[in-house]
Amino acid sequence: MSDLSAEDKKLLTLARATRARVGAAEGAAVRDTDGRTYAAATVDLPSLQLTAVQCCVAMAVAAGSAGIDAVVVLGESGALADTDRAVLGDFAGSDGVVAHLGDPRGTIAATVTV
Repeated sequence: MSDLSAEDKKLLTLARATRARVGAAEGAAVRDTDGRTYAAATVDLPSLQLTAVQCCVAMAVAAGSAGIDAVVVLGESGALADTDRAVLGDFAGSDGVVAHLGDPRGTIAATVTV
């Protein structure tokens, strides 16, 4: 966590707290191009399934955001799902999206740019 910027540490805290609060499989937090943050957990209902990243992007779009600059994703897989990579690519800021990927405890294992 020490090599994350202060802004990315905030995303890490939000993702970890959101996931833990609801006991979800995954937690995520994004920062949009205006600096606003959005955090969400996996939604797994019989009629609606969304990843935590998809929820975050949906909230950003609904709030009028123009794009996403960074994301922290915490879950057991430690990887960025293809569906998440696609939605981040669709809504990336001008420099792409920096994605920090970690386990449920918040240990970041990888950072990629989408």
